[in-house]
Amino acid sequence: MTIDPETTVYVDEEITCLDCGTLFVFSAGEQEFYEQRGFKDKPKRCKDCRAKRKIDRENGVEPKRTRYEFVCPGCGKPASVPFQPRSGKPVYCRECFKKQQKEAQ
Repeated sequence: MTIDPETTVYVDEEITCLDCGTLFVFSAGEQEFYEQRGFKDKPKRCKDCRAKRKIDRENGVEPKRTRYEFVCPGCGKPASVPFQPRSGKPVYCRECFKKQQKEAQ
């Protein structure tokens, strides 16, 4: 489906900021700008949080990520990953994961 920017009607939309949880308006003008630039996703953060993240990136500050602890089923050692493991799918430590990849080849 092709969207015709000439006939598209944009309406202000309220979005909750992923970082601070406040509501912010994704204005009709901003939506049109995103469409013209080919951006597919709506903003996830308010203007202040986007500015803070930009400054942090420029200063080399890494965003804090939640780590999830688990016990590796391959070797029994404790390890952590940046995503929440799902039940039914094994998650291995780095060494066992590399070993699994080599065995699969």
